[in-house]
Amino acid sequence: MATLKSKPVYILNGPNLNLLGAREPAVYGRETLADVRRRAETAAARAGVTIEFRQSNHEGQLIDWVHEARDHGAGLIVNAGGLTHTSIALLDALQAAELPVIEVHLSNIFRREAFRHHSYVSLAAKGVICGLGAKGYELAVEAMADILASAGAGKTS
Repeated sequence: MATLKSKPVYILNGPNLNLLGAREPAVYGRETLADVRRRAETAAARAGVTIEFRQSNHEGQLIDWVHEARDHGAGLIVNAGGLTHTSIALLDALQAAELPVIEVHLSNIFRREAFRHHSYVSLAAKGVICGLGAKGYELAVEAMADILASAGAGKTS
């Protein structure tokens, strides 16, 4: 398998995801963010991609990382946490990045409060994975690798 290691896939995690494993385990599961990262790294190694895995509780930091990914990344996997439902600024950054985006949520946002049913991130996303817990990150990495491989196959050098 050819590797897609020229530019990493940025995996960005928003507010409160640093509390995984302790915060509402009935909703988000018992795995920590470090566990999620290990799963993503394992999936990336299998898929032949590299990742930049980051978390911030600050909207501006996430936007800065999206801007960084525009120049240095191959794609974006985003779990924006609560900013999913509120941040037009994050949407603007994702659209400006002109990279493939996959949105991930640990819980099924459509089985939760009505305000969680709307996602600004989805407007920039090629696909959405929700409700599968940490497994969703693995699936997102695999899907992103496929997207990048397909994009690369269409290029002529």
